[in-house]
Amino acid sequence: MHSDPIADLLTRIRNGAQAHLDSVVIPHSKIKVEIVKILEAEGYLTGHEVSTEAKFPTIKAHIRYDAKRKPLINKIRRVSKPGLRVYKPCGELRPLRSGLATRILSTSQGLMTDREARRRQIGGEVICEVF
Repeated sequence: MHSDPIADLLTRIRNGAQAHLDSVVIPHSKIKVEIVKILEAEGYLTGHEVSTEAKFPTIKAHIRYDAKRKPLINKIRRVSKPGLRVYKPCGELRPLRSGLATRILSTSQGLMTDREARRRQIGGEVICEVF
């Protein structure tokens, strides 16, 4: 049993990218599927598949690489942890790395990127940062 399943998801993706794996298998949950969908929409992953064939469902996330086989995910880190939650109002959501990095937020309207949260004028819990 993991105490922080989102950190486990991010670690599996980070380790898979460093090992130049084509895809990684992650235990299924609704929030993990939403995070993977956001990473796919932002261009860090090429796709994902949800498998319910086994006893426990899994997510297979396909990692994206550039032409030189370098992963597009340089750094992926958990910001808000179970022991220290980090909340940001809309006014404090400034672009990271001149807008090249992406924050994933958990808001009252669901999971979204920091760009989408600024557009909707809402804040929330900062789940992770990716660049």
